[in-house]
Amino acid sequence: MESASRIRALRAAGDHDAALRLAQELVRVEPTDAELQYEVACLHDYFGQEAAAVPHYNAAIAAGLSDDLLRSAYLGLGSTYRALGAYAEALTTLDEGVRRFPNALELRVFRAMALYNAGRAKEAVEVLLRVVAQAASDTELASYRRAIELYAEDIDRKWS
Repeated sequence: MESASRIRALRAAGDHDAALRLAQELVRVEPTDAELQYEVACLHDYFGQEAAAVPHYNAAIAAGLSDDLLRSAYLGLGSTYRALGAYAEALTTLDEGVRRFPNALELRVFRAMALYNAGRAKEAVEVLLRVVAQAASDTELASYRRAIELYAEDIDRKWS
């Protein structure tokens, strides 16, 4: 989609402010466009506006994203719910993502963080051990290394 490509180009160039303005303008014109909703959600997350990202992630998932973007949207929405302290919603979202994408190790890692926050530490550690055992060469998981390391510093931290 050309509109989403323009937004991604602005993001890649480091102009996140312009990308968000363009994305918000375009999504008002095309509110059922899954990719535009996804881009708005990602940009809100980038700016630390997690609560504003939630409805856009939900709209993107409901509108039908390609599998690559859908996988990322489940992770984004689940991680956003977790960051907001909405652990039940995080687990529901991440569980659905894992059902849809059973080989997505990055979804399992973020699910383990939500399990921990929900008071299910033993299950969280078990999930992480399974992921570590499988992750030696997984490139998708490696792309989330920075975020995982951030959360590993303080798994209880909330952004609100």
